[in-house]
Amino acid sequence: MSLKTVKRLASRIEGCGENRVKVLDAKKAQGALTADDVRSLIKEKVLVIKDLRGVGRGKARATQAKRRKGRKRREGSIKGSPNARFDSKSRWLRIVRAQRRLLKHFKPMLVSGAYRKLYRMVKGSAFPDKRRMLDYIKANNLAGEKIK
Repeated sequence: MSLKTVKRLASRIEGCGENRVKVLDAKKAQGALTADDVRSLIKEKVLVIKDLRGVGRGKARATQAKRRKGRKRREGSIKGSPNARFDSKSRWLRIVRAQRRLLKHFKPMLVSGAYRKLYRMVKGSAFPDKRRMLDYIKANNLAGEKIK
């Protein structure tokens, strides 16, 4: 039987493509006459089935190394909206927690009733950052003592 036929039979038996069948001993392979002979050749490792090729990680590793160095981080490399990269809830939580920490620190220095009012304003996103909250406190004379 020709090598082409042997490879075709082996690929059908193993459920793979003909290109994945490798013949190690051509003389033995040509001596096969039936599908059972081909099966025995597979068991004897005369016919070997090559492994499937996957998607390599080489390019990904190279890109990661460049990113660790600080490359590929600028505007043209950014994929996805700002909310996809860092969701709005997490951003809001980070800002609010920082403002509440600061408010707690200044609580003893505030005039009565100001803490609760400012706390509510923080919750309602009245201040974009801590600096603006401090400016508001100074502008409205909500601090009994001086706030730096």
